[in-house]
Amino acid sequence: MHMQLSASTQYIIDAAELARMKRSALLINTSRGPLINETALLDALRKGVIAGFGVDVYDQEPLPADHPFRGLANVVMTPHIGFVTADNYRTYYGGAVRRHSRLA
Repeated sequence: MHMQLSASTQYIIDAAELARMKRSALLINTSRGPLINETALLDALRKGVIAGFGVDVYDQEPLPADHPFRGLANVVMTPHIGFVTADNYRTYYGGAVRRHSRLA
């Protein structure tokens, strides 16, 4: 999921929404942690209600060392900088430099 966090979208995914998902579902949040009710999500992951969770945003950042996500095999976590690779820098910044050079 990728959407803005606001009063109307906070915890837009709760226990009821998780229960409606297929057991094979993989939920991915790359936007804001509080879009998903973390307590409901942890419960769903532990009980196998959904297959897994991918995340690069958290309710609390930096994520505490003892956070339960860290102990779950069905959670893949990355820092909120997933786009940062050497290839992406070459593509994005190289293109900007080429465009700027043509304008100068």
